[in-house]
Amino acid sequence: MPLRLQPRGAGTKSAAASASSSSPALTAEAAGAAPSPPAASSGRPSAPPAPREPPAGPKPLLRWDEVPDDFVECFILSGYRRLPCTAQECVASVLKPTNETLNFWTHFIPLLLFLNKFGRLFFLSGRDDLPFHHPWLLPLWCYASGVLLTFAMSCTAHVFSCLSLRLRAAFFYLDYASISYYGFGSTVAYYYYLLPGLSLLDASVMTPYVQQRLGWHVDCSGLIAAYRALVLPVAFVLAVACTVACCKSRGDWCAYPFALRTFVFVMPLSMACPIMLESWLFDLRAENPTLFVHFYRRYFWLVVAAFFNVSKLPERIQPGLFDIVGHSHQLFHIFTFLSIYDQMHYVEEGLRQFLEAPPAAPTLLGTVGYMVLLVLCLALVIRRFLSVSDLCKED
Repeated sequence: MPLRLQPRGAGTKSAAASASSSSPALTAEAAGAAPSPPAASSGRPSAPPAPREPPAGPKPLLRWDEVPDDFVECFILSGYRRLPCTAQECVASVLKPTNETLNFWTHFIPLLLFLNKFGRLFFLSGRDDLPFHHPWLLPLWCYASGVLLTFAMSCTAHVFSCLSLRLRAAFFYLDYASISYYGFGSTVAYYYYLLPGLSLLDASVMTPYVQQRLGWHVDCSGLIAAYRALVLPVAFVLAVACTVACCKSRGDWCAYPFALRTFVFVMPLSMACPIMLESWLFDLRAENPTLFVHFYRRYFWLVVAAFFNVSKLPERIQPGLFDIVGHSHQLFHIFTFLSIYDQMHYVEEGLRQFLEAPPAAPTLLGTVGYMVLLVLCLALVIRRFLSVSDLCKED
């Protein structure tokens, strides 16, 4: 194992140097030898004891070549916390200028904003005839839990990632799982609130449309029924597969882990393809302007976020300049927040239209049941990866 991967004690070399340069009397006392008596012929009182050294201050931050390889971020040269830190030191670091500080705040502030938003939506919406536990709100609970869990888990991973190498891996596995959970929760909300209002999934509209435009005498009801039956199971499998791929990307075999993680989290977004096709085939801008504007603006923010996450700009251009403020992961956090904020707008609009004329009441098994089963599957995936020794070599 290379020397720089060995557990390092802060200040070991400096402490040894200071001990070797100390006075012989202190050395003898440390070795258990009796100190020499004061000279009686001098007639002077013995020297006062040396003053105690002040307590050690906060631990200094480290450079990239002073931390284990698993801690080093591309083109980030400084601002690393020591390993291991205590939980108290981790929490205190959110108020200090480290390279993780703004990673925390760029998701903690959105977490508070969404907590306020969902609290108002569930408990202060003014719908006295629709309590927060009504079955019609079950898809919204799935979506809200995904959003809040994603931001909360991201904050936790960035704050406590320096407790140990094994806990760092565990926290980021949980971070990947929370993103998959959020993606599936979004699909549940789409399935109940947005897809029923699309002409693309209405057989009475699509069958004559295909006949007139393409000349195909095809009954679309079977294809639409098959899509409705498969959309949630396929999204479920994708969520588990994406988590597995992201956890595997932390191994040494993966040369481009950030590109892989970005790609696999784009896959669940394919569940929103019907909305995109609706905008191409029909006049979605006129029929549902809120959905049209916020849907495309959300995907613009996602493309920008993916660009920064993969390109590692701007720190790639000037390594060391953006270590504390302005590096790509902070920008990635900001633009992912903007994308979810726009998504929240059209999910809320879909809920409003759903409540005006609900096509079918969501079931507990088809909403919360799916989410609980997904949590169990993701927990098994994380447990499996934590048990693999070559992914968590140090504790």
